[in-house]
Amino acid sequence: MRAIAVTLVVLSHAGLSGLAGGYVGVDVFFVISGFLITTLLLGELQRSGTISLAKFYARRATRLLPASTLVLLVTLAGAWLWLPATRFKSISLDALYATFYGINWRLASEGVQYLNADAAPSPLQHFWSLAVEEQFYLVWPLLLLIFALTFRSRYRKPVLIALGLAVLASLYVSVQVTESSAPYAYFGAHTRAWELGIGALVAIGTTRLAGLPQPLAAVLTWAGLAAVVTSALLYDDATPFPGTAAALPVLGAAAIIAGGCAAPRGGVAVLLGRWPFQQIGKYSYSWYLWHWPVLMIVPFALDTEPTVGLNLSLAAIALLLAIGSYHLVENPGRNQPWVKRSAVRGIAVGLALSLAVAVVARVGGNHPPQLAKGAPAVVTAEVVAAATDPEAELRRIIATSAGLGELPSNITPPVERGHKDLPEYYGTDCHLDYTEVVPPGPCAFGDPAGAQTVYLLGDSHAAHWYPAMQTIAAKHGWRLVVRTKSACQAPTVRTFANTLKRAYTECEQWRAAMLAEIKRAKPTMVVVSSNGNNNGGLLNAAGQFADRGPEAQRDGLWVAGWKATFRALTAKGTRLVLIEDTPWPGKDTPECLATNSRHASRCARPAEDAFAFPARQELVSRTARDLGVTVIPTRQWFCADVCPQVVGNIMVWRDNSHITTKYAQMLAPLLEARLPIGGN
Repeated sequence: MRAIAVTLVVLSHAGLSGLAGGYVGVDVFFVISGFLITTLLLGELQRSGTISLAKFYARRATRLLPASTLVLLVTLAGAWLWLPATRFKSISLDALYATFYGINWRLASEGVQYLNADAAPSPLQHFWSLAVEEQFYLVWPLLLLIFALTFRSRYRKPVLIALGLAVLASLYVSVQVTESSAPYAYFGAHTRAWELGIGALVAIGTTRLAGLPQPLAAVLTWAGLAAVVTSALLYDDATPFPGTAAALPVLGAAAIIAGGCAAPRGGVAVLLGRWPFQQIGKYSYSWYLWHWPVLMIVPFALDTEPTVGLNLSLAAIALLLAIGSYHLVENPGRNQPWVKRSAVRGIAVGLALSLAVAVVARVGGNHPPQLAKGAPAVVTAEVVAAATDPEAELRRIIATSAGLGELPSNITPPVERGHKDLPEYYGTDCHLDYTEVVPPGPCAFGDPAGAQTVYLLGDSHAAHWYPAMQTIAAKHGWRLVVRTKSACQAPTVRTFANTLKRAYTECEQWRAAMLAEIKRAKPTMVVVSSNGNNNGGLLNAAGQFADRGPEAQRDGLWVAGWKATFRALTAKGTRLVLIEDTPWPGKDTPECLATNSRHASRCARPAEDAFAFPARQELVSRTARDLGVTVIPTRQWFCADVCPQVVGNIMVWRDNSHITTKYAQMLAPLLEARLPIGGN
């Protein structure tokens, strides 16, 4: 079974077509783990009448930590050498959380933040499942011991009842949280505990299960295998998971184990008992540890884009590493006689290994790789501000920057801190995240007491214009009210939220409320902007995808949504402005520049590829003009033939789509000249 589980996970991560749902292998691991550990604990109770918690945790430490410590240290070294320097501090924190089995909560927290939605996955992300297991085993042995001491030899029935209730409670929580917060559902121990609990329930019922009729037991094992494989084939990244969807692989794994307790002839053991499955099962833990860092780091070391073919080759290399580390580290580490004789020594060795990783992670995190820097570049903001024709001067600098080699020594914001270059507006909590609907207050900037009110409305691609709008508002004495929400585009449409893995109902509620608020406020001007991508796609009233037809049909749906928004905002005395979406750099800018610090021009993207759905944008802009909306194009501020990621001394984007505060501030006078100020 472990061979099936780890193979599904590895092939899924390698990108093998048709196995996008291979992540269910982790759920199979949870069931296996719950069964095996509970079987060992019950056996100890049967023999001695108690459970030695010290020996249990010593065994866990010596079983898991030698191999995981090796992988963590090698991954840190590989990340330092080959991954973008901008990522190393975060990866070092991941190692710290991983070695103390808390990384699942870190990943859950990071995953619910929109600004991290497109971040590259950590090479240590897979440690989350190990963290869930160990958090479960912080509690389960102790509870089992308490029941044994309380009920003596009659502890099994109370344990069965209590565990059954806990499984139901965790499953209920899993379903609820999957609907409300997919990252916490996926990585949370509270939403996964029922899966380990199912394995534990099977362990408690082993004696009775051993008496199952042979034909029934055999069918049960094959049905269980079919359930696991079916879920791997049918599920994908869009499947709300774990929730109810996890029941298929979990119950399938439980069925394999339950049927196997009767050792039926003709059961799935005739397949899983064969040599290849046995060998892969033996190396499954190490292969699981190695495969993900290898997939994440080696393409960077080879300076190549990952492909399925390359990933499959890397998965095979990871298996060879797993075999080597099993025989040289994992197996010797857990079988050292001097460690096995003393629980205290086992725990001490485990603690020492974890502390070693912690020290390396902290020291390394404080000394990330340094980037190559060249001569200082022209100070873009000063030159543009002083120019007779600022737009012409900016176009000249953009054209010159297209061939940039080494990063300028005066680049701003610094590449290493680019991801943190958020407008000060984000610190006010006025930009709402996925599940937030009600703004915390008026969110008024510029001159809060100004006689004229101007609204900035949209998603994060509206929010990244805040620095420019704030500068303009302060100059003119406007009261600038900012209403923005993550991934919530301004057109009146219903969309699917990939992060939440469901309809983005919060966006609909927020947008409707904001349009009504603006209508009541009767502002002087409303500036609207949104990203031009599809996000998760359009949904109809029934929650089904409505944009799977021809592109022209999809564009029509978006245009209709924009038209509805503009009409809702139209009011006497209110000027409407649409800032067209900014170009997309195609890569995470700080990471690309960190990787190509001597050849920054490699990060530039052809202008013809940089705009999301340009034909749709043209339709939207034409519709807006027909409705009397002032439309401000953006291409001339970012691109010539290509869109460089550094213009003069300013880094243009802080991630893969949002412009930096510095660049937005530099554009303030150019944006001001395009706004319909004073009726123009």
